[in-house]
Amino acid sequence: MTGASLPADRYTHGHDASVVARHAQRTAARDAAHLMPHLRPGMRLLDFGCGPGTITAGLAQAVAPAEVVGIDVSDDVLEQARAHAAREGATNARFEVASVYALPYADASFDVAHANQVLQHLARPADALREVRRVMRPGGLVSVRDADYATMVGWPRSPLIDRWLEVYHAVARRNGADPDAGRRLRAWMLEAGYVDVEVIATVELLDDPAAAAAWGRSWADRAMQSNYRTQAIEYGIATQAEVEAIAEGWRVWAESQDALWMFTNIACLGRVPA
Repeated sequence: MTGASLPADRYTHGHDASVVARHAQRTAARDAAHLMPHLRPGMRLLDFGCGPGTITAGLAQAVAPAEVVGIDVSDDVLEQARAHAAREGATNARFEVASVYALPYADASFDVAHANQVLQHLARPADALREVRRVMRPGGLVSVRDADYATMVGWPRSPLIDRWLEVYHAVARRNGADPDAGRRLRAWMLEAGYVDVEVIATVELLDDPAAAAAWGRSWADRAMQSNYRTQAIEYGIATQAEVEAIAEGWRVWAESQDALWMFTNIACLGRVPA
């Protein structure tokens, strides 16, 4: 996301196909389960950092016939979001390129705002939340959810995967972002002026061999193809050979019949002061 007069944030993942394919597995029922009971038909909703729109489509169905607006900084990924919404019959969803730091919408024009795995990538998350608050109606509901990478742990243990996480933290922090954002969401929301902030924590558990293998293969691909690789090398955090070894470490782990991976996601629901 870019600000009007400040350097653009640098996205640690990027929009490589290996990244977007994993993001496209998300759904509103699963990844916005904390928000869904609060949604009603007629609520206008903003989904910022919507990516390929698989969550957005589910949110749109929950608030129809009201409009849902999904925004992201990549028009290519928004094309995928538009196609997905069309397949799902979410005709009340529209998608456009926009910056969360400078939203092209009028004050008090949305009832609900949602973001999943977005604030961890922003250098100025509280500023983004303030701008979101501007376009929210008094009493409106804002939902944010992020992983906390420091809680990521798996079995079997692998020094190469330990190094992957170390490199990931270093790259994200070099980008001015916080990969352990989950634990900071409430603080950012309070700083941005929200009230009645509720915290919900869930454990992401990949204990099924097929699910664990898919996770491992995804990160093997992302280690080689995404911004993680290019930025790690550019910043001098890891070498090409080391990144290749990390990817192979993920591939080996993915083949383990007893592979298990888990981490914490933290969501916050906050209200705009009435």
